Amino acid sequence: MSETGSVLKGDPRLEKLRWSRRLSLTSRILFVNVLPLVLLGGGVIYVDAYRKQLLDERFKLALVEAQITAEALAGATPQRQEALLIQIGKEQRLRLRVYGPDGKLESDSFQLAPPSFTLPRKEDVDQDAFALQLDRWFDRVVGAPALPDYLEPESDDAEDWPELRRAREESLTQIVLRDAPDGTHVINAAAPVGLDGDTLLLTRNPVDITESVREARSTVALIVLLALAISTLLSLFLAQTIVRPLRELVQAAIRVRQGRDRQVEVPRLPQRRDEIGMLARSISDMTAALRQRIDAVEHFAADVAHEIKNPLASLRSATESLGKVEDPELRAQLLEIAIHDVRRIDRLVTEISDASRIDAEMSRTEFEPVDLARLLCTIFESREARDENEGRRLEISGADDPVWVMGVPVRLERVIENLLDNAVSFSPPQGRIWADISRSDDWVTLAICDEGPGIPEEKREKVFQRFHSDRPEEEDFGNHSGLGLAIARTIAEAHDGTLVATTRTDGEDGACLRLGLPAKR
Repeated sequence: MSETGSVLKGDPRLEKLRWSRRLSLTSRILFVNVLPLVLLGGGVIYVDAYRKQLLDERFKLALVEAQITAEALAGATPQRQEALLIQIGKEQRLRLRVYGPDGKLESDSFQLAPPSFTLPRKEDVDQDAFALQLDRWFDRVVGAPALPDYLEPESDDAEDWPELRRAREESLTQIVLRDAPDGTHVINAAAPVGLDGDTLLLTRNPVDITESVREARSTVALIVLLALAISTLLSLFLAQTIVRPLRELVQAAIRVRQGRDRQVEVPRLPQRRDEIGMLARSISDMTAALRQRIDAVEHFAADVAHEIKNPLASLRSATESLGKVEDPELRAQLLEIAIHDVRRIDRLVTEISDASRIDAEMSRTEFEPVDLARLLCTIFESREARDENEGRRLEISGADDPVWVMGVPVRLERVIENLLDNAVSFSPPQGRIWADISRSDDWVTLAICDEGPGIPEEKREKVFQRFHSDRPEEEDFGNHSGLGLAIARTIAEAHDGTLVATTRTDGEDGACLRLGLPAKR
């Protein structure tokens, strides 16, 4: 598993990200932009329902008025009918017309007395063009059907009114809604009068309905405009809260890229609990990780140059002296030194190459089940066969049964080999080296101990640093690169494991290097 993958496990920042979804920029932007639409849609629906309710009430009223008036006119004398038409038309603000059996107009309340209401003329409509346009827009939004225009016929005859024809044919009260030139409604109700074939036409212009609806629509429009203005301001504010921190992050990223300020701080924006804040903290953490990686590479390069410089200087001195020395014995010594230095450089290059590619290689490698006990036994047998233990006795305990872990066999073998090489280096001649495998719950521990001088407590972390080499005095100089334990720990951590140095548990002199790995589930 890669280093990044191990860091993300249980990362509290992910929990904060999940928690902050309710404060996310997406929800804020949606709220700011949807609010005016919601208000507009709700207002339009409310106003349309309000208009329909008022019209339904006036329809019922017109129907009742037409029926009552028709009953009052039935059987009345012509003089009485005219008096009723004048009285009812004036009190209820209606226009009442009576048509005879032949369809001809017999009586008209507007001709008998001054009109109780006046429909606007077409030339007056331009003065209220905005209200008409607003009415059309609202009707178009709610899908209201277009109403026929109210037009007075030139020759007022029953055949000119469809509702009158139906009322005469069906002997039932009929009601029709039309639009006046100014956008107000005109309600016509036609009802048969008695049994003589007369017909009543009642005309009402409920201006109050149009005024109430327009007032409600104006209120809705005002609220929507106000919400739109607030939404625009909030959008600008929200955009500014997004753009400003992003600008700061861009500028910091440019400075980091240019490397002009080594100590440049990427703003973490701790007060932000949204995606911008998460982005800022992620970039800050990424920058810190990159700096650490760059510093590690620079230190590694410096250490490599330092480590190679010494054998190169020795090799150069030996080769330059070869041409000047005549003594065969001294030339042989110089040649041996040169060969030793070449081997040392070759060993350094090999170790450095391995150390530099382990991280990338482990991040791409898929783990497989590995029997750590069997792998350890195989390595012990191979080392004995190659005589790589230099007379030290190797012992194993806890390897009778399989001990399974997930990992890369070749890399785990490298870890064990490096730990055994270290133990051989510090063990006295004919000393004992033993390895113990134990399992506790979901964790496997491999301890490799020796009878050497041990590792002082203050140096137990330093031994895992690259190129750190604190070798026994009797060991030949240059036989170790100082990368063995560093490589071993890198591999262990890439397996989600650990590698630490401790003392022996029996209290005797010596060191124990303990490799911990997750057990296979």
